[in-house]
Amino acid sequence: MTIIPAKAQTEINRSKYQQLRVAAYCRVSTAEEEQQNSYQVQIAYYTDLINRKKEWTLVNVFADEGISGTQTKKRTEFNRMIRMCKNKKIDLVITKSISRFARNTVDCLEYVRQLKDLGIGVIFEKENINTLTMTSEFMISLYGSFAQAESESISKNVSWGKEKAYREGKVQFQYKYLLGYKKGADGKPEIVPEDAEIVRMIYKLFLDGYSMRHIKKVLEGGGYLTATGKKTWNESLISSILKNEKYVGDALMQKTYTLDCITHKVVKNHGERPMYLVTDHHDPIVDRDTFNRVQQELARRISKRKISDKTVTEQGKYSSKYALTDDLNNNRRKKQNDLLCSIY
Repeated sequence: MTIIPAKAQTEINRSKYQQLRVAAYCRVSTAEEEQQNSYQVQIAYYTDLINRKKEWTLVNVFADEGISGTQTKKRTEFNRMIRMCKNKKIDLVITKSISRFARNTVDCLEYVRQLKDLGIGVIFEKENINTLTMTSEFMISLYGSFAQAESESISKNVSWGKEKAYREGKVQFQYKYLLGYKKGADGKPEIVPEDAEIVRMIYKLFLDGYSMRHIKKVLEGGGYLTATGKKTWNESLISSILKNEKYVGDALMQKTYTLDCITHKVVKNHGERPMYLVTDHHDPIVDRDTFNRVQQELARRISKRKISDKTVTEQGKYSSKYALTDDLNNNRRKKQNDLLCSIY
């Protein structure tokens, strides 16, 4: 018996006359100027590298700019490259390192396995790994774990830096979504008079007894625009304006936080993390007495709603016995709504 040894899988087997269709993938994680240069340098480097090899032909240089590597969902070019691989338009992918390809070990291994099943190799230059070799998966897992640990470490450092800034009373404003303020010449919040009047009107209408739904109708009927320039208002936006401490000149920091660096999921802080309140930080749009009365009224309405919901739940099982009463109540509610609508 003659044993015919297996061919080494360090490179994709092709006819000596058939060129490998090669794609390169590069990524920079921020859009800062120094990273912009790195982004352009990587594209030029891979274009030159692939074109210099006679056995390779360049398919494309896929590059994601200013995107985190911990998730592939928002990496448009990466996903386009994977689709082309699945459509058998690419034979080989080359990238600088595992951390450029993915900083999530699970995603990294998943895509490497998918491509390997298609007979497509991935070459990681820094680690000197070709995924078609027998031992590469272990090394990818190892290096991928290091890359993920590095991401988690960076995330913790960023969180620590933010919390340190909070403790020092350094406030950052999201002016794009904050009606009534803009960034002043001195870098501090500056009141926008016409927008501030909309905020004051919302507070006044609420204290006058208007519901969120009716305030929404008033705003839309009057053609008032939201902070982002939209004509359509929603009740949750109005509620957030009424609850926002910035309108009284204060700033409460760390109301939300990022759950982890892999999913990037942002959640509300219900006491899991410390919060920091800076009082009288900037010029208020509404006075403190008005703001406090609005918070009390919000609490009263929420409490009343909870009691009402509980009563309805308890009475629900008897509703079929009192169908006529329900019809009368519905008519009464309709008349009340018509009356409220006629106010404006």
